Amino acid sequence: MMKRITTCLLLIAMVAPPAAMASENEREALARLAHEIEQLEPLIAEAETHADPAARIRFRYDWLRQDLARIRRGILDHVEAPRAEPRRVAPLRGDYRR
Repeated sequence: MMKRITTCLLLIAMVAPPAAMASENEREALARLAHEIEQLEPLIAEAETHADPAARIRFRYDWLRQDLARIRRGILDHVEAPRAEPRRVAPLRGDYRR
């Protein structure tokens, strides 16, 4: 009986990826995502240089930058945290027109 249980546990361990590995893969993917968000800054700056300052309705690049920084910080907080803990998150503006 004990031999069968040991065999089953070994098979499960071989088939299912360890939780630590899945967690590490997720952390790596999230770190890449945070890096990609950071790489948006040159595109935002370029778009801002083409904006018409006399336009009646203008895109709020400063709000976009704040929201992206908040999202990036939230991702990095999760990646760097020893464990996931519930916390209060400030709402995003979402509307970038003025």
